[in-house]
Amino acid sequence: MFGIVLSALNAVLAFLIRSVIVKLAVFFSFFFITTEFMQVLMSSGLFPSASSISSSLGSIPAGVWYFLDLFNVSAGVPLILSAYATRFIIRRIPVIG
Repeated sequence: MFGIVLSALNAVLAFLIRSVIVKLAVFFSFFFITTEFMQVLMSSGLFPSASSISSSLGSIPAGVWYFLDLFNVSAGVPLILSAYATRFIIRRIPVIG
């Protein structure tokens, strides 16, 4: 009886260590690396600042703004940029990409 209980406990512990704890550590490291990588990229000046973007958009005439608002570009451009950034980051992860 003791051997059966010990074998069952060993199987449960092996399952926890192999699948739960190892995957938790791997995915936490992926999460930590990507979040820190994005903070380094944002602080290094590789991306333009919000003031430079708003000053460059200030020179667009009113007729063009009408069509940009008509096609809701103000919602689409940030969505596309974040999707490209996410795709770039996911492809840099060796296990997933």
